[in-house]
Amino acid sequence: MLEWFTAATWSPYIVGAGIGVLIWFTFLLSDRPLGASTAYAKTAGMVETALSREKAESMPYYQKFTPTVDWQWILVIGIVIGAFLSAVLSGTFSVITVPPLFAGAFGTDMIFRGIVALAGGILMGLGARWAGGCTSGHGISGTLQLSLASLVAAICFFAGGILVAGMIYGFTFI
Repeated sequence: MLEWFTAATWSPYIVGAGIGVLIWFTFLLSDRPLGASTAYAKTAGMVETALSREKAESMPYYQKFTPTVDWQWILVIGIVIGAFLSAVLSGTFSVITVPPLFAGAFGTDMIFRGIVALAGGILMGLGARWAGGCTSGHGISGTLQLSLASLVAAICFFAGGILVAGMIYGFTFI
């Protein structure tokens, strides 16, 4: 059993089934779908509240999504801790400032890599908020509920990901 926790990779079929069971328990225990992108918006709201409380409280978005630490925020913290523990237990943990694939395509400049990563994160966050959910919200919880909007969003996530990966690294995978 311990070997399972220390494996560098797990079967995607078992992990997919585990995520499906997690969604069932999430709905059963909280009556809410699983999602994480709202936590980032709430974090931005907490920062904005710290800088200008009146302005943040007057914004309709933050009236709908109150900038507080809630279960989604704790979920994101849990994801980070779980990923760290998994990497340490499997012996694959290392600090890499520029991933080898990126370095092979664009060089080893850490500042450029940081700017690209930040821009990508901002675009993903904006896309998730405009779509009303992220990959976990639409792709996992929404498709489990057979939501047409989530099915369309999940198809667009894959199409956009394949297109951008091909534009950046070339379409050698086709």
